[in-house]
Amino acid sequence: MPDSPQEPAPDEWEEGGGPVKSFLEHLEDFRWLIIKCGAAFMVCLVVCLYAVPEIVAVLKWPLSRAALVRVNGEHKAEIFLGSQSLGTLELDTNRMGNLDLGTNWFSVVRLEPVALGSNTVLTLKVDPEPKQNALLQGSTDLVYLDPSAPFFSSMQLAFYGGILLASPVICIFLAGFILPALKVKERKYVWRAALVGSGLFLAGVAFCYFFVLPRALKFAQWWALWMGVQVPEWRAETYFSFVTKFMLGMGLGFELPVALLALVKIGVLDYAKLSSLRRYMIVINLILGALLTTPEPFTQVVMAVVLQVLFETSVWIAWYWEWKERKRALQAGESA
Repeated sequence: MPDSPQEPAPDEWEEGGGPVKSFLEHLEDFRWLIIKCGAAFMVCLVVCLYAVPEIVAVLKWPLSRAALVRVNGEHKAEIFLGSQSLGTLELDTNRMGNLDLGTNWFSVVRLEPVALGSNTVLTLKVDPEPKQNALLQGSTDLVYLDPSAPFFSSMQLAFYGGILLASPVICIFLAGFILPALKVKERKYVWRAALVGSGLFLAGVAFCYFFVLPRALKFAQWWALWMGVQVPEWRAETYFSFVTKFMLGMGLGFELPVALLALVKIGVLDYAKLSSLRRYMIVINLILGALLTTPEPFTQVVMAVVLQVLFETSVWIAWYWEWKERKRALQAGESA
């Protein structure tokens, strides 16, 4: 009996495999696969080349948010005279003389004229609802130092953007080439792995973009200041390379459960073997954190911790699968 009405009978799992083709016919299908994937990529590359300003705006967002990340108990106060910013002060406490700046680590202080008899003096007043635009505008800027750098940087951004934009279409072409040759059971596992893997990859990129990158950039700025080096500007091509490779590495790192659980399904690993690998995975994850990210230590540690959490999740999923199989075998023995 099948496990559910929607699933085929056990003997139907082995059906499929596609029509028998000669080697030259497979080679012809593969040639057309390459042509279609290449055409999809080139179209997306041209689209992303026109959209480079929008891509740059997206990649600069973590840099602007890094200015809002607090490090080492710092306090900042932006001084305004009307709508004109007079500069930012870095304070050791939340007070400017006798003026209490409140509990926020970033404050806006306004110079306002006050009439005292026949005289007009300027007084300091804390804005109760400060906007963060001034602090964001004071974040590190990006510059090009080479006349050819903007062109090559644009091509690099368009290349990565084209791959990302064309990936759904390329996956459809690959599925049309591979799935007809698989059996019903194999197709089921491939579809599940593709859906889960795509979700984990996007989750890794989002986690890196919204949480890790602003803090990593802030940590890099703080480290430079600790060394006694100011960071008013960063090279744009270096920054774009850092951000894109870091997000790609984090997305690939999130694929760890898919790889481990695939090995469990085909019988190479099981719960006991995964449990015995815990001490080794700590070292392996630290190495992967160094390979999949940048040399900066904060990102490597974050990556290693995330990979270890994903490994532990894979271990418990493998335990659940084995428990489910034992329960199913026990029920089958009782019914027999």
